[in-house]
Amino acid sequence: MNLLSSIKTLPSNAKKISVLAFLGLLISLSFQKQVFAQDPQFSQYYAAPIYLNPAFTGTTKEHRFVANYRNQWTNMANGYVTYAFSYDYNMPDSRSGFGFMATADRAGTVGMGTTTAGLTYSYKIPLSSRWVLTPGLQFAYGTRGINKDKVVMLDQLTFGNTTLESNDPLLFSVNNSNYFDFSSGLLLYNKNIWLGVSAHHMNRPNTSMIGESNRLDIKTSVHGGAKFKLYNTPFSNRIIPSVSPSFIIKRQGEFTQVDLGVNFHYDPIMVGMWYRGMPKTDNPEQQLVQQDALIFMLGMEFNRIEFGYSYDFSVSSLGPAAGGAHEVSLAYHFHNPNRRKPKKNTKAIPCPAFLISE
Repeated sequence: MNLLSSIKTLPSNAKKISVLAFLGLLISLSFQKQVFAQDPQFSQYYAAPIYLNPAFTGTTKEHRFVANYRNQWTNMANGYVTYAFSYDYNMPDSRSGFGFMATADRAGTVGMGTTTAGLTYSYKIPLSSRWVLTPGLQFAYGTRGINKDKVVMLDQLTFGNTTLESNDPLLFSVNNSNYFDFSSGLLLYNKNIWLGVSAHHMNRPNTSMIGESNRLDIKTSVHGGAKFKLYNTPFSNRIIPSVSPSFIIKRQGEFTQVDLGVNFHYDPIMVGMWYRGMPKTDNPEQQLVQQDALIFMLGMEFNRIEFGYSYDFSVSSLGPAAGGAHEVSLAYHFHNPNRRKPKKNTKAIPCPAFLISE
């Protein structure tokens, strides 16, 4: 019995359900070439430094743990949920940074998503007493798939029991995709200014789950920022407010996106406002989110801990009905004051103040 004849034998309500179930899987598979052609993103990109650029590995006093969570389109069933976790360590004797990065994202009724884990490395090249040039690398392993337990196939509906195991060949043709991923980046910074470029998925791994060729597009970005005190004072113990403007321009496949904004710091409070959008385009898919979102951020910054919460208010054609996006970031810095000082012949390398608690 083929698909069409099977559907014809079902009651009218079951026909609608069966078609939706069948098409749901096909649409999910097509998303791997459309929606999933773009990497998950964080509005607080400055709070996910290694995810932004592997060259940020080790740009801290000693140890740094970072966790990020994003829940996008909360009013839609099974929207996009993304997690990221990283740890990096600064080794000044060798002018190196070592790190680990893991990410996971899930979306859709069939739980389609990607999980990656990899190692990062950076090397610091002092250009002067103030400026540092840092190249960085990332080697990762990823897997992409769906939760087959959440898929309802036509033969299950035909027998009226969705708890039965499906024998539909379409379901068996879908398998997890496993791949290696390579990324790199370059960062130029001093204590208050940073500018970087990065290229992710340089080997263009094949992420198809149905045995076809579906190469992941290279994601390139240019990003930068600064931190400036609003005024100077001779009193060293006085809290001085500061501002931290930054931007990121990234492109992946046919999609180009610009994020820019500013955070205001008055320890321990941080507040910020950001804009995300795309250049004018004739692509109908990009026109839907050309003016994407306004982002509002509130955070707290202490000696070792930084916490941030942001909300994306959609200004695109999707409108507020999609529910915007909630995002949380948490960073913990650990510095041992009794740590052995670097060798005398090792020049002290500044850490960017906007990435560490001072």
